[in-house]
Formats: sequence, structure tokens, C-alpha cells
Amino acid sequence: MKQHIDSAPSTPGKFKMEKSPYNRLRLHSSLAKLTFWSLFFLVLIYFFFFKSPSPSSSSSSSSLPSDLSRRSLRTSSYAGPNFEKRVRASAKIRSRTGISVLVTGAAGFVGTHVSAALKRRGDGVVGLDNFNDYYDPSLKRARQALLERSGVYIVEGDINDAILVTKLFDIVPFTHVMHLAAQAGVRYAMENPGSYVHSNIAGLVSILEVCKNANPQPAIVWASSSSVYGLNTKVPFSEKDRTDQPASLYAATKKAGEEFAHTYNHIYGLSLTGLRFFTVYGPWGRPDMAYFFFTRDILKGKSIPIFEAANHGTVARDFTYIDDIVKGCLGALDTAEKSTGSGGKKKGAAQLRVFNLGNTSPVPVSDLVGILEKLLKVKAKRLVMKLPRNGDVQFTHANISLAEREIGYKPSTDLQTGLKKFVQWYLSYYENGKKAAQ
Repeated sequence: MKQHIDSAPSTPGKFKMEKSPYNRLRLHSSLAKLTFWSLFFLVLIYFFFFKSPSPSSSSSSSSLPSDLSRRSLRTSSYAGPNFEKRVRASAKIRSRTGISVLVTGAAGFVGTHVSAALKRRGDGVVGLDNFNDYYDPSLKRARQALLERSGVYIVEGDINDAILVTKLFDIVPFTHVMHLAAQAGVRYAMENPGSYVHSNIAGLVSILEVCKNANPQPAIVWASSSSVYGLNTKVPFSEKDRTDQPASLYAATKKAGEEFAHTYNHIYGLSLTGLRFFTVYGPWGRPDMAYFFFTRDILKGKSIPIFEAANHGTVARDFTYIDDIVKGCLGALDTAEKSTGSGGKKKGAAQLRVFNLGNTSPVPVSDLVGILEKLLKVKAKRLVMKLPRNGDVQFTHANISLAEREIGYKPSTDLQTGLKKFVQWYLSYYENGKKAAQ
């Protein structure tokens, strides 16, 4: 199956029709898109070439954040027989129908769960992660230990290190790449926009470049985001809806990623599947997500912010449990067709897909807090605030009919059940809150 990942506005009836409405609409849409992408790439070039810290400045102080400039330029240390032995052992396929998968961002929330699920069913799995400090690295190290016990080796390195990634492909002819490494978070983009360009755009292109030159080329499944729907007001969000109105820099980088995916598919024959995740939650989750820090702050007796839209409008999210997301990821990998290129040359049309992975049941954030109160047996100190203009949107709601039809995606975990599992993990991991994340 091949489909284009952007289309004309899904609600043309809302436009005022005058003379030659079709031509006027096309002209307006084309100009709007041209203006947006021109401005976006100017910003991209500015941050990437003029605002990125130099290696000397990033190494002058160990206290500086490592999110943007940290790179694994120690590839020479990965050339020994012991390293190659570990990579091959981790990539060994133990199932008759198994696949070999390079999972980027393997120490991340989704990456850990996907890697473990692949290993359990007998696939070969090698992880890649730079263990940056966007949030507590000790949680990532704990995930790494969890995966190592199941036989998954995570190489510590950066996706922008093309030499390292190429080296991994020299050791193992991966059939698939599960690209989950990214700079996450909508609000942090206002503090450090360069890190989003570095990871979500430059990092994606780096992976695509290595994959296009591989022989054979792997099929690629990668994490886009529901954030690409931006200011779209049509619900539920469908893959056919317009995605040229991002509300945050994070969303813009993910939308740019979808355009790069289309380009590499068209020019080089790479098989590419983008997955638009909708508010993933569950055990081993990210501390910067609301459900996670709400739990922490409720236990600490701190106030938690409850945002409301204009005119006291409800803010709601399509919360999707991690196990359902994992099933969607595996379904996408299992139905991914082979890339058609070889050594950077396209030999035929290749598969290009994008799917929503959500729960189809948006829940008001205030209801989420109510569930946490019951599970924690603690009353939350709610601080109602206006929704800030920092990239957050009022609601998300996934139409998953395409994913149901094409990859067999069927979410089955409601928020009450999923949060119960998360709270059980949280209390166990943090010893009833005594080690609560800072």
C-alpha cells in the first residue's frame, strides 16, 4: 500500500466559495504552504548552522547540558571483536519467521517496551541511544539494565554519528529499523529549539542516509506524532486531514520528518511507515508527561496545574496505553514491505504509509486527575490555569480506522486500567515515593 501523507483541507465546505473556488483554494493552500515551509527551513538553517554549540564550547564544562552537542564520536572504540560479538549476539534471530531490527532510542519509554516485545517473540534486536539528560538519565539506565537482562544490547551513541550507524550495518544486515530516537516535549522546544532540529530533523536524515546506502536497504518504521495535526479543528483526526498548521516547533519538526520520509521514499526507494502516537502513557514512562509528574506531585502534596481553554473549555487527550502502542509498532514492522533500492539507487516504487496510533477515547485532563486521586488515595491540590500559548493544543482525538484495517491495530486498555498499572509500577520503582524523581 502506498499513500501520500498530506492532502487538501478535509473540510472544504467551511471556505467561502466565490468565482472559480477550486483554483482559488488551490492557490491559497499552495501559497500558505510555501510561506510556512520557507520560514520553517530558514529557522532550521539558522539554528543548525549558527546556534548549535561548538564542540569546544560543549566540552569546556562538564556541567553544560549534553542534549544538543553530545555525539558518540568514539566509533574507533567500537571496532573491537568484543563489541562486534555483543552486537551480533543481540541481533541473533531465534524465531523461524524473525526479523533483525535496529531500534534507535532504545532506552526511551517506547523504545524499551518495543525492544523487549521484539526480543520476547524471537527477533534480533540491537539498540542505539545517547542517554541524554533531557530527563533523569538514571531512569534510562534502569531501562537499559532491564533490556540487558533479556538479551538486548544498547550501543551508546548518537543517531547523527553516521560512522557508528554505518558500522552497525556492516556488522548486522538489519532487515528493519525502528526509529524512535527523538527530542520529545512540546514546551521544552521554546527553551532549546536547536535540540529539536538536531535530533528530529538532522538525526532522521542521518538515519535515512545510512539506510539508503545499505545493501540491502532495510524497511523503516519511525515515530511521528499526533502533534502534526496542530491547529486542525476537525475531529477525530484522520491521516487525510491537513497537517500544515503546526502549533509548536516540536510539531513542525515532526511534520518536516514526514516530508523527508516522502522524499527519501520517492528518490531512493526506501520503505517508510510513520506512526503518529497519541499521548502514550504507562510503566517506565517519561517524567515530563503530565500523568507522571501529577503522580509525583500529588504524593508530595504539591499543587498540580489543570489547564482549561478559553471560556472554561475542557482540555482533553487521547491517552494511549503503552502495550497498545507496542502492538501497533509490531504490526507496522510485520506489514512493512521491503525497500526497493540498493546502494542508494531506486529500482522501483516503494511502500509509504502513515498511521494514527491512539485510543479513540479522549479523556478530560481533570478526569485523569480524579482517577489518580482514587488510585493514590490522596486528594490533589488543583490549580486551574489558562492553557498557555506554548504549543499545547486543546484536544487530541485519533481516527484509527486505517491502522485497524492495514496493520490490525486494536487498542484494548482504558485509562482506568492503564493508570492502575502505571501507579503500581511507580510506587514500586520509587519505593512509595521516597525516591520520587526530582
